[in-house]
Amino acid sequence: MESLFLAALNGLSYGMLLFMLSAGLTVIFSMMGVLNFAHASFYMVGAYLASAMAAWWGFAWALVCAPLCVGLLGMAFERYGLRRVSHQGHVAELLLTFGFSFLLLEWVQLVWGRGAVPYRVPQALQGSLFTLFDMPFSRYRAFIMAMASAVLFLLWLGLVRTRIGLILQAALTHPKAVQALGHNVPHIFTIVFAGGAALAGLAGVLGGNLFVTEPGMAATIGSVLFVVVVVGGLGSLMGAFVASLALGLVQTLCLEIALIRPWAPVLPFLLMVLMLSVRPQGLMGQRGG
Repeated sequence: MESLFLAALNGLSYGMLLFMLSAGLTVIFSMMGVLNFAHASFYMVGAYLASAMAAWWGFAWALVCAPLCVGLLGMAFERYGLRRVSHQGHVAELLLTFGFSFLLLEWVQLVWGRGAVPYRVPQALQGSLFTLFDMPFSRYRAFIMAMASAVLFLLWLGLVRTRIGLILQAALTHPKAVQALGHNVPHIFTIVFAGGAALAGLAGVLGGNLFVTEPGMAATIGSVLFVVVVVGGLGSLMGAFVASLALGLVQTLCLEIALIRPWAPVLPFLLMVLMLSVRPQGLMGQRGG
């Protein structure tokens, strides 16, 4: 029972990391209608940049600078890539993001090589936060949970309780009216895409040293990422939050049960198939695409 409780805490921390990653994808889709296949690659770039910055300047600077750099990369991609093909429809946008993900993968392998890079948990966050029944809970996992909770609160505050958030939501449904009021709608969409990319970069900073920073990390977590947004509902931030926690708990707890442990990697995809069969719009879906 004690091991299951600790596994549940580890599952919650993994789920919170998934939420940070899926939040950016959800915000981009809900505001722009773009299903960004390069989102997991922004996560990968964030991890690689953080590994280099942490070695040069320390983890605190990497935590701030790496997401900003990924956000700037996302801003440039939206401004000079997505915006140029947006008039051709969502298929062209999807194909562009798909191709860009391969471009980022090749760039990472060109700069850092094909192997894993050293990226360790900072000294201040190593060790256990507390011990329960002689079983420690990682201080770094608790830090990830705190950061994800702050992201959720700031997103809710920014999108629901501020004037900027109201303008963003209005630009989604009534872009011409927002443009008539003097707001630059394409500029708004660029900021939204950059913010979503920065969230993926932040997840990479926090997840890169919890797991392994290597070229295949985008493909590994990217498949789970799309399970999260499908199960939670495309465009629903709260749905992404609930689905992230559920998937984190399911995968981690299944690893503790010997009978179903071999099925743990498959369970998220079974859950996605079940959700598409029973409720195609997801738990809290608001937009059909």
